[in-house]
Amino acid sequence: MDITDEFYSLEEAAASGTAGRAPLERTTGRDFAAIEWGLHWHSEHARHSDLYVANQLNLWRDWFTPELEAAVVDRPVGHCATVEFAPGQLVPAYESALCPAVEARRFERRIIDGRPLEPHAGRFYPKGLIAGVRDITSDDLTPFRVGAIEDGRLVCDLNHPLAERPLTVTARILKAWQAGAQRGGTAQDVPELIAGKGPGMQARWRDRPTDFFTADAFAREREGDDSEFYKAPRLVDHLDSTASRQVEKLYARLLAPGARVLDLMSSWKSHLDLARPGRVAGLGMNMEELAANSTLAERTVHDLNADPRLPHGDGEFDAVVCTVSVEYLVRPFEVFAEVRRVLRPGGRFVLAFSNRYFPPKTIRAWAAAHPFERSGMVLEYFLRDGGWSGLNTFSLTGLIRPEDDRYADQTPWSDPIHAVWGDKA
Repeated sequence: MDITDEFYSLEEAAASGTAGRAPLERTTGRDFAAIEWGLHWHSEHARHSDLYVANQLNLWRDWFTPELEAAVVDRPVGHCATVEFAPGQLVPAYESALCPAVEARRFERRIIDGRPLEPHAGRFYPKGLIAGVRDITSDDLTPFRVGAIEDGRLVCDLNHPLAERPLTVTARILKAWQAGAQRGGTAQDVPELIAGKGPGMQARWRDRPTDFFTADAFAREREGDDSEFYKAPRLVDHLDSTASRQVEKLYARLLAPGARVLDLMSSWKSHLDLARPGRVAGLGMNMEELAANSTLAERTVHDLNADPRLPHGDGEFDAVVCTVSVEYLVRPFEVFAEVRRVLRPGGRFVLAFSNRYFPPKTIRAWAAAHPFERSGMVLEYFLRDGGWSGLNTFSLTGLIRPEDDRYADQTPWSDPIHAVWGDKA
């Protein structure tokens, strides 16, 4: 089964956001619909799947390509479709003129947290930092990529990061309902919703390693003994309930039932209930949190930042998971090597993360990165370590935040889910 096949259930979709509206069994082109879009593509080292749930598309007013419109208009709820796009069809085609080399001094080194922002090869920045290049203005927040830094010049790639890649788009109609009187309003650009908010940033530029790991990349706001920071238990949810459920589904799809699992950087929840694992060992920073986790058969308090060696034998586990914690690792390359050691051949390492974390203990490179760049950073951990195959990234965004969530009054959107995984070669 494909990882994205019916990931977000029709029942979940029907229960969110359209109370009191007359449901339809089929779209007509004059109504509203909620559609799960999947963007699937390959880079040189990984397969990528980015899902976006568009909760309220106006099938009469919003802009679709002809292929996408045919996939979702006059179709029953639950209908799934796949559309293939050649490079340059869904997003603008690559133009060499949009990859100028400019003097490094043209990059505005704004002061961020008391430090000047420096350009790094492969990283994304707001276009406003190179104001004046190709008539770019200083208030332009659209991201561009510093592809390379050579002889005091920056190769500034202004193209969409997916401009040269063939793309597959999947569509699944989650629900449809009657539209009221049409009285104007803004139109949404559906290709922009699907591909314009980060997909593509996970991959390297022209297969060159992305420079995430500068001298202070692993510095943190609060250094010192991590055991003191985690001394008091934090029996809190690090994801809203909708996002947490999607992580559970992800693990259930990626892990074999009965697997021996190491829950790395564990706490009071393991998100493994749907996966039906066998023995689960938990390694975390607070015994009270681990003791509250009924999934765990073994509990070990261990600080990976102080000692990245895992207290487990070679090939002891079928899978290792790390949930919303990779951003705290200051010695990730050593940890990844240790994870590979304790996995059996073919064993899987899955890391899931979101946009919520403890800022004082998050590494500087993570905090400064775009959400989709963070998947690229974790991919670099895998690639630098070596010995991994079947690399994948996954994202799921656009879901509705539960009304009873403590942040419901601040944002209507559920926590985004990002994941990266690979298998021990």
